[in-house]
Amino acid sequence: MLAEIITIGDEILIGQIVDTNSAWMAQQLNAAGIRVKQISSVSDQKAHIITALNEAQQRADIILITGGLGPTKDDITKTTLAEYFGVGMRRDDDALENVKQIFARYNRPLLEVNLHQADVPANCEVISNKNGTAPGMWFHENSKVFVSMPGVPFEMKYIMDEAVIPKLKAMFQLPYIYHKTILTVGEGESFLAERIADIEDALPAHIKLAYLPKLGSVRLRLSGYGDNEAQLTKEVNDQANRIIERVSNVIAADDDIALEKAILDKMAAQQLTLSVAESCTGGYLSHLFTQHAGSSQVFLGGTVSYSDELKKSILGVQEETLWQHGAVSRETVNEMLNGALLNFKSDYAIAVTGIAGPGGGTPEKPVGTVWIAVGNATGKLIKTYSFGNKRTQNIERTATAALGMLNTLLADVNK
Repeated sequence: MLAEIITIGDEILIGQIVDTNSAWMAQQLNAAGIRVKQISSVSDQKAHIITALNEAQQRADIILITGGLGPTKDDITKTTLAEYFGVGMRRDDDALENVKQIFARYNRPLLEVNLHQADVPANCEVISNKNGTAPGMWFHENSKVFVSMPGVPFEMKYIMDEAVIPKLKAMFQLPYIYHKTILTVGEGESFLAERIADIEDALPAHIKLAYLPKLGSVRLRLSGYGDNEAQLTKEVNDQANRIIERVSNVIAADDDIALEKAILDKMAAQQLTLSVAESCTGGYLSHLFTQHAGSSQVFLGGTVSYSDELKKSILGVQEETLWQHGAVSRETVNEMLNGALLNFKSDYAIAVTGIAGPGGGTPEKPVGTVWIAVGNATGKLIKTYSFGNKRTQNIERTATAALGMLNTLLADVNK
């Protein structure tokens, strides 16, 4: 069973808002056994919407549409759908009552334009929207299912969870889809592919392997499709275990989680604590950790010692070290690491210093030069990296490299 998602709105096409709806909807559909064939964004123009609908119904069995259901003149999805299906409009009594209740609840005047929210194409089945005035609309035409929903995320999610997914499950006999994700760090996708080529080549036809690279890390996703949930889950997990055994030295997690979350989980399980001494990353590492609930169990905090003065006063970096070797050096990052372990009293620490750019580089230390140190009281890793000249990428690459080094150190200690 194939689905297509169409988002409607000029605000998406000009980059004013980011389309998070499609990603969430694709996850829910996939979990229900429905594969998404394509995701498209179109403008608030009737001709564009109709073209998108015509093309989608040729590719997919289920077409999900979001956006363009508001009360203003630029919201034309309903009237366009009515023209597409060759029907008129009708006022739905239940949708009208919902509109009246919402306005009464907030003691707001009910205008004629608000009453039009209850007007729907004559051939649709109305899906109640308890979180807004625009109802969802279900169409079953020419063996295809079309569902139109509001673009407001919490309204769309309510309609998907409460009505659309259950209705699709009841309507179609859907297969089981199982994904297993392995998170690797520190090795490029081409090298990984070469190391596991024989395993990939031997995969059965109903199990596929995808490589999902990110700066400094690669997720390996095994996807299985079948009717027997228990058998399929076992098959996919068996193949995942073969891959994990083969590339164990670069495995950060056997789950679809962020690298920093994998490290937090490992350290929490061992009751270990962590601090940071950041310079060129400017607090980005701290942000990565603290965005996760429960991070305080592991992450104590640290310092953004951007200036030499703070490196000296907070971390105890020696004036002589800075004068002889500079802020971006093995010697300085080593003393930053030692200062973090000593002053913040954590079991492990990460220290980073570098030239993020775009200025500040020299022939000896060009933009993108970074030193990273990770360690504890008994051992440490110190490495230098030469990244590019893009500031944001340098910050992200530095953070990922630091997390990868810490992951390696934790793995070595536990051998």
